[in-house]
Amino acid sequence: MADNQINTKDFIIGTLVGSFVGAATALLLAPKSGKELRSDLNDGAVQVKNRATELAGAAQEKGLELKDKAYSTTSDLTQKAVDATSDLTKTVANKSQEVTENVKQKTADFKETAEDKLHDAKDTADELKVEASNKVEDVKKDVADKKAETEEKVSQKKAEVKKETKKAANQAKKEVNKK
Repeated sequence: MADNQINTKDFIIGTLVGSFVGAATALLLAPKSGKELRSDLNDGAVQVKNRATELAGAAQEKGLELKDKAYSTTSDLTQKAVDATSDLTKTVANKSQEVTENVKQKTADFKETAEDKLHDAKDTADELKVEASNKVEDVKKDVADKKAETEEKVSQKKAEVKKETKKAANQAKKEVNKK
C-alpha cells in the first residue's frame, strides 16, 4: 500500500510539473501579442490555482477517509478485545466451577493442587486482559500517528503547490516583462 501512495504522490507531482512546463511552453512559444499573452498567463494561473485547490481537497478528503477507517478499525478491534475478554472470563468462570466441584470430591491433597490451577487460570486471564488493553492502546497510538502524518503530508502538499504556483507566476511575469 505504501508503494501505491508513493506512486500516486509521484504521479500527482509529475502531472503538476508537466502541466506547468507545458502551459509555460505553449504560452511562450505562441505568436500572440503581449496583452493576449498576459491574459493567457492569468488564465493559466487561475487554472493552476483551481487544480491545486482540487488536489488539496482530494488530499484532505483522502486523509479524512483514512482517519475514519482508522477509527473504525480501532472500534472493531476494541469490540473484539472486549468480546474475547468476556468469552475468556466466562470460560475461566466455568472452569473454576468445575474445578471447585472436583475439589470437593477429592481428598485434601488434591484440593490444594486444584486451587493452584485455579490461580494460574486467573493469572492467565489477567495477563490476557492486560495484553488486549495494551494492543488497543497501540492501535490508538498508531491511528493518532497516522492522522498526524496524513495532516503533515497534506500541509506539505499545500505548501509545495503554493510555492510552485508562485514560482510559475513569477517566471511568467519575468518572461512578460522581458518582452
